[in-house]
Amino acid sequence: MTTDLTVRPVFFVSDRTGITAENFGHALLTQFNAIKFERQSIPFINSEEKARQAADTINQAAKKYGHRPLVFSTLIDKFYRSIIADSQAYVIDFFDTFIKPLETELHIKSSHASGLSHGIANEFVYMSRMDAVNYSLKNDDGVNTKEYKNADIILIGVSRSGKTPTCLYLAMQFGLRAANYPLTESDMANNQLPESLHPYRNKLFGLMINAERLRTIREMRKQHSEYASLSQCKKETKMIKSLFDIERIPYIDSSQISVEEMATSIIQLMKINRPPIY
Repeated sequence: MTTDLTVRPVFFVSDRTGITAENFGHALLTQFNAIKFERQSIPFINSEEKARQAADTINQAAKKYGHRPLVFSTLIDKFYRSIIADSQAYVIDFFDTFIKPLETELHIKSSHASGLSHGIANEFVYMSRMDAVNYSLKNDDGVNTKEYKNADIILIGVSRSGKTPTCLYLAMQFGLRAANYPLTESDMANNQLPESLHPYRNKLFGLMINAERLRTIREMRKQHSEYASLSQCKKETKMIKSLFDIERIPYIDSSQISVEEMATSIIQLMKINRPPIY
C-alpha cells in the first residue's frame, strides 16, 4: 500500500463508452497539475455483475493507494449507481449534478435512457459524420486533389505540422469534409501556391509550427535524417511563413495547442457553418 498523496487513482464509469465521463473528468483534473492521476475507464456497465466488479476494482485501488479513488460516473440506472456509490471512492455523479437541476428548471422528468449522447440517435447526422471521415481519409496528404471542390476546408502546411489528425478530428467531431495538402520545399520555392490549390484558395487554412517542435516530431518518424534536422526544419518553417503572408492565407501555430483547440479555432476563424453533431 502507498500513501503518496501526489498520486491518485481515477475511474471513469459509464453504462456506454465512457467518453462523456472522460471528457468531463479530464477537464476538471487539468486544474490539479501537482497530482499524478492514474486513470482507468470502466465502460459498458449494464448488469449488476459488472457494477459489482467495477466497485471491487475501485475498492482494490483504494486499498493499494491508501486513500479514496476519484470516480466520475455517467451511469443512468439507479441500482448500478447505488453500487458504485457504496464503494470506497469519492464519486462525482454527473447524473445527480446536472440532470436533477435540469428537471427542476424544465419542470419535466428526464427519459433516464442510457446511451443517447453517443448512440445513433440521429442516423442522418451519424452517417454524415462517417462520410466526412471517409472523405478526409481519401483526401489525406494531397493524394487526391480532384475532390477538393467538395471540401469544407483544406489544411496546408509542412510535413508533420498536424494536418492529418486535425482533419480527422474536424470530420469525426464536426462532420466537416476536411482535406489536407503537404507543402514541400519545392512547392514553396517561388513563394506561390501550387497550381492545384489555386481554385480553392478560399478554402485554404495554414498550420504553422516552430522549427524546434517540428524537429522533435520528425525525429520520432525518421531519426537522424536530413528531413528531421533542425536546419531543414528552420528552412521549411521560414519558407511557409513567407508563403502564408504573401498569399494571405489565414493560419495558426500548432506548436503548443491541441488538435481540439486547433479544430475549434479553424472553424471560428474561417466562419464555417458546421453541420449539427447530434
